Amino acid sequence: MIAVLVLILGVLLGAFILIPQVHKSGGTKKVEPTASNKKVSKIHSKAEVLVHNKKTDCWIIIKDKVYDVTSYIEEHPGGDAILAHAGDDSTEGFYGPQHATRVFDMIDDFYIGDLER
Repeated sequence: MIAVLVLILGVLLGAFILIPQVHKSGGTKKVEPTASNKKVSKIHSKAEVLVHNKKTDCWIIIKDKVYDVTSYIEEHPGGDAILAHAGDDSTEGFYGPQHATRVFDMIDDFYIGDLER
């Protein structure tokens, strides 16, 4: 009887420890930003962003901010859909109904600068 009680308490304690960690991380692996996209406030021209339009080199624009999402492409739950606007403005797609609210927290990790006005 005591062994069963200890086992149940162990399972419950384990669940209480693991569940908050999964919840905080959104249940997904956090993708580390590339070395080139530290929180630098650099100005990028539209022409400069346009050349970063490949799976191996992907920048996007969201609300006049530029993000290097190259390291995230393989993890993107929507597959290659992220490439539809590679090197271009992705604002409309980013705020689409398919994205969970956690993307709003994640995107800052990929910020590399602002779009030239």
